Amino acid sequence: MTTDIEARVSRKIMLRILPFVMLLYFVSFLDRVNVGFAALTMNKAIGLSPTAFGFGGGIFFLGYFLFEVPSNLILHRVGARLWIARVMVTWGIVSAASAFVIGPNSFYVLRFLLGVAEAGFFPGIILYLSLWFPARQRAVAAAWFMAAAPISTAIGSPISGAIMQMPSIAGLADWQLLYIIEAVPAIILGFVVLKYMTDAPAQAQWLQPDERVWLEATLQAEAQANKSHAGHSSGAWRALRDPRVLVLALIYFGTSAGLYTLGLWAPQIIRQFGFTSWQTGLLNAIPSVIAVVGMIVWARHSDRKEERTWHVVIPCVLACLGFVLAGQAQTALWVIVALTVVNLGISAAKAPLWAMPTMFLSGAGAAAGIAMINAIGNVGGFVGPFAIGWIKDKTGSYAGGLYVVGATLAISAVLTVMLSRQKVAIESADAA
Repeated sequence: MTTDIEARVSRKIMLRILPFVMLLYFVSFLDRVNVGFAALTMNKAIGLSPTAFGFGGGIFFLGYFLFEVPSNLILHRVGARLWIARVMVTWGIVSAASAFVIGPNSFYVLRFLLGVAEAGFFPGIILYLSLWFPARQRAVAAAWFMAAAPISTAIGSPISGAIMQMPSIAGLADWQLLYIIEAVPAIILGFVVLKYMTDAPAQAQWLQPDERVWLEATLQAEAQANKSHAGHSSGAWRALRDPRVLVLALIYFGTSAGLYTLGLWAPQIIRQFGFTSWQTGLLNAIPSVIAVVGMIVWARHSDRKEERTWHVVIPCVLACLGFVLAGQAQTALWVIVALTVVNLGISAAKAPLWAMPTMFLSGAGAAAGIAMINAIGNVGGFVGPFAIGWIKDKTGSYAGGLYVVGATLAISAVLTVMLSRQKVAIESADAA
């Protein structure tokens, strides 16, 4: 039963933290995937084939992979406020510089550097939320944070489509204006972070003294309880060696392959039916609007039932079926239906999935483990978009690539069930 102080603290941290980190992720995701809209004219302008675009779009995640763990360990040491500010300003500058690519090689370099610049942002916020929200609230908190991705697509797609129809300014093409205009908020927000973000509950002057004491005591009690469970990891190296971290990373691989296939290729898949950039943006927004509602409702259900496994498995299977449907769709209507199913499945899976690591990780172990899950998992963000482009070049169709990405989500579902069975086996052995 929820006490008065718990209700007050929950309401305050929800209102203080979640809208702000959602805004940060909104801008982050927009700068990651606006390349999908820029491609509508950029590819021809700088000579990118579908394979080259898929490779360049995905190479972002190689830079992200290499610097993810070091970045999150630095965040754990210096605090979220300072490090998130650095990340945002850096990625804003690199994103704006993407307006001046002149061919495939410069496109690859800037996408790689964007991944380096942004490394640590997403797992850093996931770690940050675990420092503020008790365990039974984390799936909903993560869902609200990650809802910014489909919201970014829902709102950003029409905006990006509109920018792509702007007349030239200062000799800049539409795709160049898109990169520059959408990079500015990241740089501004980086400085806002320094003023607004609070590193830990002990520093939260916006909480009453008794509220700070209650929150710190609750989080500390949970941490101690977790440490008493078998297999708990608090050290960085121990967490990186934990097989559960690798399995969660592979599960996340499938959801990332699906998410960034949508972000980079959905505009072109829709555009092939003859729509304008503006119309493409509006149609691309529809699946994301539905996904936002679905992921919040599903996360609340996961928290209420205190169950994670099937709340990951079912959405992954749904997204897999959506990709199969998208590969077979012959009309714009069925493509939108299929993309809606995919969006709903991928978005719903993420919050319950990200509630799992902090069940057995804490401290530096949580910083390293969460970063490693995100780093390896986001390699799917390279594989998915590249597979789509390469197979499109070979076959002239998006279908084969969509089936491949769907298969990664089926594997995610199977691995989630296997991880759950291992957990049950360990708990049974401990009880005996």
